[in-house]
Amino acid sequence: MRFARYAPILALLVVIATAFAFRLDRHLTLDAVRDNRALLVAFVQSHGPLSGVVFVAVYAAIVALSLPGSTIMTLTGGFLFGVPFGVTLSVVGATLGATLLFVIARSALGDMLFERAGPTLSRTAKGFRKDAFSYLLFLRLVPAFPFWAVNLAASALGMRLKSYVAATSIGVIPSAIIYAAFGAGLAKIFDASGEVRLEELLSPSMIGALVGLGLLALLPVALRRDRASQP
Repeated sequence: MRFARYAPILALLVVIATAFAFRLDRHLTLDAVRDNRALLVAFVQSHGPLSGVVFVAVYAAIVALSLPGSTIMTLTGGFLFGVPFGVTLSVVGATLGATLLFVIARSALGDMLFERAGPTLSRTAKGFRKDAFSYLLFLRLVPAFPFWAVNLAASALGMRLKSYVAATSIGVIPSAIIYAAFGAGLAKIFDASGEVRLEELLSPSMIGALVGLGLLALLPVALRRDRASQP
């Protein structure tokens, strides 16, 4: 029974190791999008709605396998589908992939962690769960925390699935809009043979805006604690 509980996470780790062993992440670059531009556009034009389903499935797999390609996928979504539809597909794909990883990790790692948890970790987990939605929304909004690490931390600390899905889907929307909007203009950049550096996509003002949204997400926590501290 114990092996059955850990089987999903072990299987996921094997798939992740295989993906990195075969360097699948090297295909998740803007150069790859540029080099396969005609093929990608033709696929979308030929398959219509099915291409959107395929995009979501690939996006979800990349997130679930913790491959460094979610930003490229969101850019590609804007490039292939335009901003509104590209954002929608990217948010759905990111949420599905993150949820899959969350459920698998919680089924194994969460129990194992709490079996060995000391009082400090137990208090941390309890405090996190009390305001889990706000905390996770902050972590999703601020582009400074690895997506996969946040997924694992939320599962290990016992966050409820419903709150996790809601905070994830809402939290990835702002950055998805930014990247998809940039992706919608990639055709002109490709035609001009221009180079795109991912680190240049988020300007300091854009980062400041996302941090500001993240702090707003923590406002209910601050107000609640302020009221609790008052006599």
